[in-house]
Amino acid sequence: MKKISKEWNEKLVTSKIDELLKNYDDGELFVEEVFSENITFDDNKIKNASYDQDRGFGIRAVSGDSVNFFHSSVINQDTLINGIKLVKKGSNLKTPQKTGFSKTNKVLYDKINPISLISLDKKITLLKNINNYARKIDNSVKQVSISLNGNFQNVEITKYNGTFFNDLRPLVRLNVNVSVEKNGRIETGSFGMGGRITYEKFFKKNNWKCAVDDAYEQAKIKLTAKQAPAGEQTVILGPGWPGILLHEAVGHGLEGDFNRKKTSAFYDLIGQKVASEQITVVDDGTIPEKRGSITIDDEGTPSENTVLIENGKLKGFMQDRLNARLMKQKPTGNGRRQSYSHIPMPRMTNTYMLSGKYEHDELIESTKKGVYATQFSGGQVDITSGKFVFSASEAYEIVNGKIGKPLKGATLIGNGPEILKEVTMVANNLELDKGIGTCGKEGQSVPVGVGQPSLKIKKLTVGGTI
Repeated sequence: MKKISKEWNEKLVTSKIDELLKNYDDGELFVEEVFSENITFDDNKIKNASYDQDRGFGIRAVSGDSVNFFHSSVINQDTLINGIKLVKKGSNLKTPQKTGFSKTNKVLYDKINPISLISLDKKITLLKNINNYARKIDNSVKQVSISLNGNFQNVEITKYNGTFFNDLRPLVRLNVNVSVEKNGRIETGSFGMGGRITYEKFFKKNNWKCAVDDAYEQAKIKLTAKQAPAGEQTVILGPGWPGILLHEAVGHGLEGDFNRKKTSAFYDLIGQKVASEQITVVDDGTIPEKRGSITIDDEGTPSENTVLIENGKLKGFMQDRLNARLMKQKPTGNGRRQSYSHIPMPRMTNTYMLSGKYEHDELIESTKKGVYATQFSGGQVDITSGKFVFSASEAYEIVNGKIGKPLKGATLIGNGPEILKEVTMVANNLELDKGIGTCGKEGQSVPVGVGQPSLKIKKLTVGGTI
């Protein structure tokens, strides 16, 4: 394989990086090349078709909790050497503390550029077929919007003493939105799927038909929905995508930087009970082909399956190298960055709750009155307090142990750490999401996965109508 960095002398660069990093606790040269495309089909025609290529490098040197960083989109030897000089000016460490480096773990995905495998014409034909199928379902369908996205990221990481890592990361996603109208009222349903795979999965007719059917059914259900009742209620969350609530309300609070700085509600609770004993939560970057999976993180640390909460007790945090070193813990393969122009920080990969012992139907049948939420849209979380607000895009009433009418306007309001203690039943039907998650933190976005089994929360505030 040809290296991205063909424009410079490797031996010279390696020696310069060594000369720089010997005065620091940690750091690396991160080189990246990304190919990406986006095709949008809307209003019966192609609205957008773009193809981009981006290349660049970042040099990071870490001393204590201070970071010197330089990045450039110009990959040549002069720019690199100048960047090293600029970063080196900030060195003030007299006794560097070197830590070892592990080699990469097993390959989690085919390292093939998904964009180049299938022609643009075939991709457009696929979107046309999806559009035609959706519009023929019935005459209530008024609008169909489809997007196809592909990304291929090649990263190279050079550490101290010439240690070198490389990863090739495919990423694809298909989204379908269907709008339906009845009596002047319009509602929209959506479905997405993807992962670290190539496009072949999307070309299988059964897969894209299911995507359309799910989006259509979601929109149609919304047409008959009544306003959600407000107040404190029993809430049952469905499997899969509702794990986004766990990701936001709890997951961010278990990232190393927030806990080192003592701004997370969990920072001093290691070994203590923080949830129902039925709850075990992990962050697992090693699941083949999942959207949040990475063979290595963006510091060169192999990804792993990290237990965060086990049987209700807090076991540990997700760590990059900087925060792990300062907290006297080990890196967990969670040092991630959006691109070469960003510094890495502790980020989730695939974060989910493990299955429990109950059947899904037992959760419903044991509930006299409550809300069953199966899909979520937007939400807000305060990391320090753990307070969250989430909007349910698909929810139903539960009456006398049975699922009733669909609800609209259901907003879940609560405190992440406190809600974990209110979980009374966890089902045995763990699902991961379909491969659509993107997580934002401090201006950086990275692909992630979420998941959970169905779970029952004894009491949770539901915003709706009184």
